[in-house]
Amino acid sequence: MANNILGTDVVVQIGIIVRDIEKTVKDFAEFFGVEVPKIIETEEYDKTHTEYRKKPTNARAKLAFFRNFKNIEIELIEPDENPSTWREFLETHGEGIHHIGVFVKNMDEKIENLKKEGIEVVQKGDYTGGRYAYMDSYNKLKFILELLENF
Repeated sequence: MANNILGTDVVVQIGIIVRDIEKTVKDFAEFFGVEVPKIIETEEYDKTHTEYRKKPTNARAKLAFFRNFKNIEIELIEPDENPSTWREFLETHGEGIHHIGVFVKNMDEKIENLKKEGIEVVQKGDYTGGRYAYMDSYNKLKFILELLENF
């Protein structure tokens, strides 16, 4: 693999799949002595254009972002019942660390570079101000890699 294929050496996020975000967000905040963040719900397909395994999906999730740490953001994710990488992870592995996220520039180029290494897109979509792609890097890296690109 090419040296620094992503063009970054900074991990910005750890994503954790949970079954009950309301309980987990309180437990997490209490344990780390931080404020409970607001729980939000992802937008619907007409805004997110979410694709899972190359097919459109109506998957949504409840999210909470802990931004209290100096060097990293912790994202809690409670998936709905629709097909998604989040739902698949919960059903296959149970609760736990789902992904490690990095900010990239020229996401399409990074995706093509990863495909050459046998790492395909498992899910992608848009969010306000940017887009994301979860890469199926589990077999090679033992975690899912999330590429984040802000506009």
